[in-house]
Amino acid sequence: MTARVAVLVNPVAGRGRGAAAGRAAIARLRELGAEVRELEGASAAEARELVGAALAERPDALVVVGGDGTLASILDVLVGADVPVALVPAGTGNDLARSLGLPPAGAESAARAAELALSGRIRDIDIGEIGIGDRRTRFLTIAALGFDAHVADRTNRLRRPRGRARYYLALVIELVRLRPMRFSLRVDGGPPEHRPGILVAIGNTRSYGGGMPMCPEADPGDGRFDVTHVAPIGRLKLLRLFPLLLSGRHLSRPEVSTLRTALIEVSAPSLVVYADGERIGAGPARFAVLPRALRLRVPG
Repeated sequence: MTARVAVLVNPVAGRGRGAAAGRAAIARLRELGAEVRELEGASAAEARELVGAALAERPDALVVVGGDGTLASILDVLVGADVPVALVPAGTGNDLARSLGLPPAGAESAARAAELALSGRIRDIDIGEIGIGDRRTRFLTIAALGFDAHVADRTNRLRRPRGRARYYLALVIELVRLRPMRFSLRVDGGPPEHRPGILVAIGNTRSYGGGMPMCPEADPGDGRFDVTHVAPIGRLKLLRLFPLLLSGRHLSRPEVSTLRTALIEVSAPSLVVYADGERIGAGPARFAVLPRALRLRVPG
C-alpha cells in the first residue's frame, strides 16, 4: 500500500538551507513511492493550521524540514495526534536531531533523514511545558534562564558567523555583561530554595546552541528534566569553565550543581526565559514534563 506522507518545509530555516533540504527530502520520498503532500506556511500560525488539517486526514507520517524552533512551533497540534514525525534537520542548532542520532543538516543528508518517515523505528519522547502567567508554551530541548538566555538573545541578533561559531561569539560578548542573579527554585512543589547564580538550564535533551552539552546526562525519554545550576562566579573563572562546558565535563566542578525533577518553578528579578533558541517570555516560570508526548521516527 502506498504510504501517505505530509511534509512541512520551513524554507528560511538555517538561513535558507531549509528550502534545499525540503526539495531533497520530497524528491527522495517520491523516489521511494510515497504519496507526498507538501505544506509550507508563511507564518508559524499558518504552519500550525496546515499541519492540523493534514493530521486530520491521518497520514502515515509527518516530515518536518527545519530546526528545533520549527518543530517546537507546531507541538500543540502534534501532541495527541498519534502520527509519527520524522525530523529533517535544517536549522541553525539542530540540538534535538543531535540527541536523536539523526543525519546532520544538509541537502545531501536530508534524503537520508526523510527515509526515516518510512523505515525508522518509533520512539516516544518527553516534551517540556513552560507556564508564564496564563501562557503555556511547549519545548523540546533546553530552557535557558540567566546568562545563557542572554547569550541566546545575543545569538539571535547576530548575523554572522554561522553555526556554533555565532553562539561562541555571543558568549564572549555577554561575558563582559556578566552579573549574578537571585534565583529562587521550587522543586516538585516543595519550599522555595534561594539559589543565586549566573544561570539555570532546564534540559529535556543534552545540548543547546548547536551542540553545547549543558545537561549532558539528560534523556528525553525518562520523564524528568535535568536541571543545571551554575553558582555565582567571575568572568575569569567562567572562561576556565568553558572548555568543560563544551565537552560536557562541567558537572564535576564545585560551582555546578544538578538535579532531576518533573516539575520546577523558577523566579528571579528580570528573569527572561528562552527555549529551543526562541524567547518564551519574562517573569516567574513553571516547567513541567509531559511524558512520552511526541511520537517520532528515528534511526533503528
